[in-house]
Amino acid sequence: MTRTMVVVPTYNEADNLPRLVEALLGLNLPDLQILVVDDRSPDGTGEVAEAMARAHPGRLMVVHRDGPRGLGPAYLEGFRCALQIGAEAIIQMDADLSHPPSAIPRMLERMADYHVVVGSRYVPGGRVDPRWGPGRYWLSRGGNFYARAILGLQVRDATAGFKCWRRDALAHMPLHRVRSNGYIFQVEMAYIAQRLGYRVCEIPIFFEDRRVGRSKMNWRIKIEAALRVWELRWRYRDLKPISLG
Repeated sequence: MTRTMVVVPTYNEADNLPRLVEALLGLNLPDLQILVVDDRSPDGTGEVAEAMARAHPGRLMVVHRDGPRGLGPAYLEGFRCALQIGAEAIIQMDADLSHPPSAIPRMLERMADYHVVVGSRYVPGGRVDPRWGPGRYWLSRGGNFYARAILGLQVRDATAGFKCWRRDALAHMPLHRVRSNGYIFQVEMAYIAQRLGYRVCEIPIFFEDRRVGRSKMNWRIKIEAALRVWELRWRYRDLKPISLG
């Protein structure tokens, strides 16, 4: 069995996290562990996570971050912890139940042939929640087109936050150079992977809109994403493909 670590960053997800953990532990993957990286959520998400860790010793761990809040820094800390623990497959996913845990076995099956497996909304068979309005849908599609056009990305869902990384692939990425704090983090990681020549596979998923809580997306994050796409092209111009098995 592959030792799998699911990294879940949280901020005010006290209502969603128990349902996500239940779904993950119900996958019948005995080597799957969960790492919750909480940004000192004021709604008590960290305490909820600690209670679940006591209920599932060895299956769930919690990191409480004291540094700057943000999606990117939380994932980076989670990735480093997962690598230190010895995970062979590292999965990143949101805590709001928008990413289907049921897709994880399919992701792990592809790890033998790919360095990164992406849970994609925008490949054949992928779908987004019908509750998305036209404005949100076209903003997402437009953002993907924008990033892909400027960076030459081949992945169809450049902003996907549901990915499975092979250990050696993640370990060889220059994580110390990653600076993105919002959702552009997903684009930055996808671009680094492509620059390094990683084999990437996309599998279709149904992306469900969150049912509890509020989205973390705001105009500051959107503006950061638009501007940083250009900066990424310059920042990683020196990266060349590396040889991995």
